[in-house]
Amino acid sequence: MDIRRLCADAAAAAKKFAYADGREKNEMLECIAAAIERRADNILAANKIDVEGFPPDKNRAFLDRLILNEKRIRAIADGVRAVIALEDPVGKVTNERALENGLRITRVRAPLGVIAVIYEARPNVTVDAAALCLKSGNACVLRGGKEAINTNKTLYGIMKDALTGNNYDDGALQFIDKADRAYAAELLRASDYIDVVIPRGGEALKKFVAENAKMPVIASAGGVCHIYVEKTADLNMASDIIFNAKTSRPGVCNAAETLLADEAVAAEFLPKCLERLSDAGVEIRGCAKTLELFKKAVPVSDYDTEYEALILAVKVVGDYNEAIEHINAHNTKHSDAVVTSDENVKRLFAERVDAAAVYINASTRFTDGFEFGLGAEMAISTQKLHARGPIGLEALTSEKYVVYGNGHIRN
Repeated sequence: MDIRRLCADAAAAAKKFAYADGREKNEMLECIAAAIERRADNILAANKIDVEGFPPDKNRAFLDRLILNEKRIRAIADGVRAVIALEDPVGKVTNERALENGLRITRVRAPLGVIAVIYEARPNVTVDAAALCLKSGNACVLRGGKEAINTNKTLYGIMKDALTGNNYDDGALQFIDKADRAYAAELLRASDYIDVVIPRGGEALKKFVAENAKMPVIASAGGVCHIYVEKTADLNMASDIIFNAKTSRPGVCNAAETLLADEAVAAEFLPKCLERLSDAGVEIRGCAKTLELFKKAVPVSDYDTEYEALILAVKVVGDYNEAIEHINAHNTKHSDAVVTSDENVKRLFAERVDAAAVYINASTRFTDGFEFGLGAEMAISTQKLHARGPIGLEALTSEKYVVYGNGHIRN
């Protein structure tokens, strides 16, 4: 496979596609959504091959992300239609002002160009990334992991067939169908064609991209997410929030990994809350105070592990200051929550916790592009430059200045 030729083709298509008509882009995406629904049996057959070949020694949370069924395939198609329903960001004027000399300065949203997306065992990313890139006027080069290679190839083929079968130019949609990391490394060297790369996967993948990319990277760390139960919290609410954040899908990056309980309510709150979690199969790893209050707990070894499993670290803290200090020392700047009735604590937590998403009386599981009303998401960015949080359409554009004059010259 000629990676540079593939990237060059994407770059050539990006120049033509950057300002495609919004109606045409939506029609292209509807063709893709309909084809995915129509060819669900092909997708399931390919996915079965990947699932049966999944390495038995690999993290089982990855297997959950890999598995598709009819419901998840419908959700993939629905995600494309959610992107269709969003406002096209390209050409949107974000700021406008007139200078005293008569110049009119505007800032306008424009596509980034060619976006490379390197990802692992989530086959839905193949479609989500394509939909977001096409809607935002970008070309994309997709490279999925070996665990989902058959599913990804099938999804990509369905999208390409949908575009060419309806007489649309498919050049803006490219896919690397080789799982060997050498091909990913060559992609990361193609900075003359690729404008930005987005990694989506485990820490090893993100490190590989960060160390090898010759173009800008929109990066994300893992999800060591916290929930702090402050002394004025509604304890029933707190129990429901932590139960949802830990057990609904423990293998995803917005699942809670650490529970912090205020010492003023720990004796009342922890035994019932942790028993509920334990009954659901959650292993509790706690500090010395937690071990006193909940006999099934085992000692915690650290507060920096992203378990991606039914395991929860628990710590009793003195007050909100200690909780915030602990979170900022151990989080991955992804998502952190407080459960409280104190308005001052709400304000201070929101101000001081350094995370892409800060929650007041809500589960961390909402950190997701679809839940935020962004349609599908490309990834969750935990960096601070350009984009932070769920990466939706707007984050896949930048701004350029368009200046209107009337023969103006500078003195």
